[in-house]
Amino acid sequence: MDRQQEFVLRTVEERDIRFIRLWFTDVLGMLKSVAIAPAELESAFAEGIGFDGSSIEGLTRVYEADMIAKPDPTTFQVLPWRGERHGTARMFCDILTPDGEPSLADSRNVLKRALAKASDKGFTFYTHPEVEFYLFNQPADAEAPLVPVDQGGYFDHLARGSTHDFRRAAITMLESMGISVEFSHHEAGPGQNEIDLRYADALTTADNLMTFRTVVKEVALEQGVFASFMPKPMAEHPGSGMHTHLSLFEGDRNAFHEPGAQFELSKTARQFIAGLLVHAAEITAITNQYVNSYKRLWGGAEAPSYVCWGHNNRSALVRVPMYKPGKGNSSRVEYRALDSATNPYLAFAVMLAAGLKGIEEGYELPEATEDDVWELTDAERRALGIKPLPQSLDEAIAVMEKSELVAETLGEHVFDFVLRNKRQEWDGYRAQVTPFELKRFLQVL
Repeated sequence: MDRQQEFVLRTVEERDIRFIRLWFTDVLGMLKSVAIAPAELESAFAEGIGFDGSSIEGLTRVYEADMIAKPDPTTFQVLPWRGERHGTARMFCDILTPDGEPSLADSRNVLKRALAKASDKGFTFYTHPEVEFYLFNQPADAEAPLVPVDQGGYFDHLARGSTHDFRRAAITMLESMGISVEFSHHEAGPGQNEIDLRYADALTTADNLMTFRTVVKEVALEQGVFASFMPKPMAEHPGSGMHTHLSLFEGDRNAFHEPGAQFELSKTARQFIAGLLVHAAEITAITNQYVNSYKRLWGGAEAPSYVCWGHNNRSALVRVPMYKPGKGNSSRVEYRALDSATNPYLAFAVMLAAGLKGIEEGYELPEATEDDVWELTDAERRALGIKPLPQSLDEAIAVMEKSELVAETLGEHVFDFVLRNKRQEWDGYRAQVTPFELKRFLQVL
């Protein structure tokens, strides 16, 4: 038994932890959980916990149903919302086959494989997400209109605003679980908030995001409201994105930084950005996986719709933030397409794969775009070589289906499942008759 496992066992005993929740994520990014008693911990570390994988979205087929959840002791944390006495803790799990091999359908394993490929090239991949979400009053019934908890706007400081209390409670809870928060503020939409997690390696960040979404929903319930990470819950207000800052390190050195270069960006960084741009359309069905995601991408309000990059250009898909003199380790790029409902393990894996492809193949980075891309005409965008992102989930699936990069990164099992699941979602969506159609056409046709 290693020292980390011993630490977990000792902490469980000292803090009177009665339940240990084993967490893992399905292919769609939904958190799954099974609770074990402290007496089962040693066995779980040694052998894992068996379960029926065929009952989990995308995990396995019925005729190969048996799967094993093996807890990762480095992810052990006490859940603060479960109370101090007879507490509950959690650990993330890796999903294994019965013979102990990593499951090809495990989202966490998909990211681990991508990170191993980067490590073979000498790189560590760091990410720093800015997570947006809405807070709504609890509706009286499912048909009631959405009512945001306030009418605030960007950076508003609302006297006695409930969102101040909400963010303070959520951040306190996150930091008690070892998840560092960098910034928090009111966002542009009524009831919309943003909390930015401090940068960490991509696997830790993905685990932290799964915890983050759970904490936000728990705190919302405690305060009598509900939180939603839906990409575009209200047509007339901005969607919720998850702009994510990316960087590669070689040991302690930021591989994206080169003193004296344009924007202080190294050749490695420029090739990484080029990889993101070349493969952006292919990875969009992963970074923006719901039919509703495209309402955000094509709804304006600084959401990126076109494949280009720029220095401090918030209309671009990839933004290079302002360089801080003397802080070479802060050099990074920001990918702005992701929404807050993405599966972070898969999204980080495909973004990393796209960037690494740019480095491997020596992609040339086009000129930066300094214009507001939304204000340009179609002809002007074409002249500049700026292509659109997919405009619907259907289009995104069609592009992804032809992508060798995404198929290789996700693995055949996850790739096939995502395509099948998203086609079903699109078929169900396009069969709907919407309130927009009824209002526009019912009386006049």
